[in-house]
Amino acid sequence: MASRPPRVVDTSAWIEWLTGSALGQQLGKQMPAAADCIVPTVVQLELSKWLWREMGEAVSDQVLAYTLTCRVAELDTPIALLAAQMHREHKLATADAIVYATARHHGAELLTCDAHFEGLPNVICASKAVRH
Repeated sequence: MASRPPRVVDTSAWIEWLTGSALGQQLGKQMPAAADCIVPTVVQLELSKWLWREMGEAVSDQVLAYTLTCRVAELDTPIALLAAQMHREHKLATADAIVYATARHHGAELLTCDAHFEGLPNVICASKAVRH
C-alpha cells in the first residue's frame, strides 16, 4: 500500500471539520493522521482565535493540544521567503501564503475550503458550496 504524502490542513478545513458541518463530515475522510499532519504555527494562531471566540477556552485548549501531537511547522526564514514568492505569484494574503508555502516547503498537500487556493498545485480544495 502506497503511503499518502503529508498534509497541511488549512484553518478553514479545521473549522468545518470541528463544527461537524456537512462539508466537515466529508473532510473527515481527508483529514490526515496526526503523524502525517503538518500544522503551521499561523494555523494554530487562527484556530486559537476562532476557537476561543466560538467554542470557549476548554475546547480551544483541547484542539491546540491535539495540534501539538502533529508536526508543528514554525515560520522560519526559508518558509517566509517562499511565502513572499507565493504571495507575488498567486496573490495570496499573508497568512494564506504562509500556509501554502509551508505545504510546499515540506512537500505536502494542502487541504482547504478556501476557493482562492483552487487550481494551485498539490491543493485539495473542498468547495463550501456543499454546505447546508
